[in-house]
Amino acid sequence: MPYVAVKGGEQAIQNAEALLQNRRRGDPAIPELSLDQIEQQLTLAVERVMCEGSLYDRELAALAIKQSWGDLVEAIFLLRAYRTTLPRFYYSQPLDTSKMQIQRRISAIFKDVPGGQRLGTTFDYIHRLLDFKLIAEGQVPTAPEAEAITEPVPRVIDTLDREGLMQAEEQGSRGAGGRGQGAGEEFFNNPQSTVNSQQSTINSPQPFDLTRQPLTFPAGRDARLQNLVRADEGFLLSLAYSTQRGYGRNHPFAGEIRMGEVEVVICPEELGFEIAIADITVTEVQMVNQFKGSKELPAQFTRGYGLTFGYNERKAMSMALVDRAMRAEELGETVEGPAQSVEFVLSHSDNVEAQGFVQHLKLPHYIDFQSELNLVRKIRQQQNNS
Repeated sequence: MPYVAVKGGEQAIQNAEALLQNRRRGDPAIPELSLDQIEQQLTLAVERVMCEGSLYDRELAALAIKQSWGDLVEAIFLLRAYRTTLPRFYYSQPLDTSKMQIQRRISAIFKDVPGGQRLGTTFDYIHRLLDFKLIAEGQVPTAPEAEAITEPVPRVIDTLDREGLMQAEEQGSRGAGGRGQGAGEEFFNNPQSTVNSQQSTINSPQPFDLTRQPLTFPAGRDARLQNLVRADEGFLLSLAYSTQRGYGRNHPFAGEIRMGEVEVVICPEELGFEIAIADITVTEVQMVNQFKGSKELPAQFTRGYGLTFGYNERKAMSMALVDRAMRAEELGETVEGPAQSVEFVLSHSDNVEAQGFVQHLKLPHYIDFQSELNLVRKIRQQQNNS
């Protein structure tokens, strides 16, 4: 920290940290927030931090939110920093989202779908009015009860697949996604490969690992999806919006949005067979986009894919829209908007990197500015003398 070099800087930094801790705690007369309260009542914040922090641990995400004074980007930074200290014992198998225990599942392209529409928990159908009843303490709303869905619910996209109207995706680690056959599943679910290459290439037999390898260009779809799932939600939302306003020629339909529990499976070498170690909540989105075809491909539908930790619907939808936009070049479409530029999107979407680069401007730049100041003075003097 350059401020340490300034006279009295170290003591000033210590005082600033102590002041931060005091302000973060707030009025001591008010009971302190517990991690359980944050985890249970700020669930969407916790799940965003887990998703963009790349670590599925609700308690640690709640701790990061508390420590960061409610700044979610700072909390994501804290969680990622802690993640780098953890050893990696096993590599999980691709998540099988076709066997998801559904909590919410809707489709905007078919009214009647196998398994039915299940609205679940959502803000979509409520009035955006402040609920002053929440000011009163101790009220516990009752939830309607229904039988749990125990049977796997087929994907809506499979209907289009069977008719040959959906562009076929490559099977395996580079394409349609392992066990569940969903577009891009394995890109997100199995990034922890033992691949030695330091570059994401289309011909690599192993998925790219963004957590261990630096991002390089050209980036395959596996690397792109891993980058998007860690990307800032607000940035992706704006890019997704831009594609619908003419900067990407996207005309998307929500083919399917589903949220629920899936099993995490590992296959330890010492056992030689698969075992389930946890159930986690994920949100999966498949967007359907019209594709007029080309010389090589007939007119058909293409898809964008999004998969996130937790109930993170807006992020997963934005991810799917941007994923499809970045496929423009491979589909022979003209690259016209920022969301279609792979290098622009991937290089600027990470909020940890972005906040660091922006906030470094607060650090001392005395020498740099003095040189700029002297240069401007010199130019002005030359202009006045001419």
